[in-house]
Amino acid sequence: MSVLFGKFKEVVSAVAPIAILVVVLGVTVVPVPSLLMVRFILGAVAIIIGLSILLAGVELAFLPLGGHMGRALLMSNKLWFVVVVGFVLGFFVAFAEPGVQVLADQVSSVTGGALPSFLIRILVAAGLGGLIALGLARIVKSFSIRKMLFVILLAALALSIFATPDMLAIAFDSVGAATGAVTVPFILALALGTAAMRRDSKAAEEDSFGLVGISALGAAFGVLILNLFVKTEGIEGIVEVDMFAEGSLLEPFFAKLPTVAMDSLFALLPVLAILLIFQKWKFNLPPRAFRRMVMGLVYAFVGLLLFFVGVNAGFMNVGNIIGYGLAMYDNKAILVVLGFAVGMLIVLTEPAVYVFTHQIEDVTNGHIKRKMVLVFLAVGVAFSVGLSMLRIVMPGLMLWHYLLPGFAVAAALMLVTPTLFVGIGFDSGAVAAGPMTATFVLAFAQGASEGVEGSNVLVDAFGVIAMVTLMPIIALQILGIIYKFKMKNDDVQESGVG
Repeated sequence: MSVLFGKFKEVVSAVAPIAILVVVLGVTVVPVPSLLMVRFILGAVAIIIGLSILLAGVELAFLPLGGHMGRALLMSNKLWFVVVVGFVLGFFVAFAEPGVQVLADQVSSVTGGALPSFLIRILVAAGLGGLIALGLARIVKSFSIRKMLFVILLAALALSIFATPDMLAIAFDSVGAATGAVTVPFILALALGTAAMRRDSKAAEEDSFGLVGISALGAAFGVLILNLFVKTEGIEGIVEVDMFAEGSLLEPFFAKLPTVAMDSLFALLPVLAILLIFQKWKFNLPPRAFRRMVMGLVYAFVGLLLFFVGVNAGFMNVGNIIGYGLAMYDNKAILVVLGFAVGMLIVLTEPAVYVFTHQIEDVTNGHIKRKMVLVFLAVGVAFSVGLSMLRIVMPGLMLWHYLLPGFAVAAALMLVTPTLFVGIGFDSGAVAAGPMTATFVLAFAQGASEGVEGSNVLVDAFGVIAMVTLMPIIALQILGIIYKFKMKNDDVQESGVG
């Protein structure tokens, strides 16, 4: 119960600012019907309670499962075993990730079912699982993270050359959507458990980060490979912005309940099966610890259920309306400026950000302060959303105009950034774009795109999560360079005093 209460306080302090901003905008700048606003508030409450329960479940089940799996994989000393189990774990954990389901449902809805939700989830999960397997093999074989990231980025760039603009946006959006409240804690624990078995403490510290960033890029590979066989030219993305309040207050909440319950159960059952198999085969945990992990999965189910009901019934529709209303103003700068503000607040609502920043502070024994990491993350995500709104209102400005130079800068920074911050930087990009970004920010961007004449939702709105993934990579590597110079200056001062 104490775990649940602690998570509740974290989530309330995180979600409240964005909810307050939306209510203020809905009352002043973009008037929202009172029934829809009440549904939004109820949806926000459901999200707060759902995320609190989900995070408690993650701490009780996914974190220890990841740690135990990491140690078991390294102790096996069999590379094939590490690769196969890493892929299976990554696949099912990604399939259970709320952000993946939200993005896949959005893609399916906007394309009128031309790109089925289930297919997108399968491909994203397979891609992430494949790169988790590769990332774990890197830790086992002590391969350079810089070299691996260079190779992965080059491969992604090569596939991007053949991608259509809409699928390029969806592919890189999936990078952020695939790393949220469920996957990030699990992958971090998996990396930490594997790295902890290393005898070299410096190598163990560096290997504790980077696996999230490496595996997240795998999500893009799944969609980019699909694009080699399925072409989407001619599909005009359409978003129905529902400006009218119809039906009873609670009708949308109950209407979504059966579907969401089945999806959540289907997503978590494979994880339960993995736990049961490895408990019998490898873990042999005490009964109390095992029951605690099973209870964590029950918490995760309830949390996912409430989260998705809140998102689908009240949260995303108001995001569409706010984005659409702002886009209707003659002065488009309003949309860009408020996009910047939304970006700065939304990163603080991401539950995985809290797990990630605490782990940075713990692993580095407090040398890297979580507040400083949060500041750089917030600024990076603010620019991400602001620049995405600029792309929507400026004809001819394409996603690759951002991504190509952006990843080139990220790759160049890797050459001068301390190894620890390379891993932290690429992890931070994946962590910053979680379920809240995949819900509200994407809905906000879709509404804005629908409100701008000549804009194609499928090409212009999708890609905002990709930007949220990119900018923190650059921001955190810059922070690493600042730390590097600070450490050098401290050493010079100490030697001078001596």
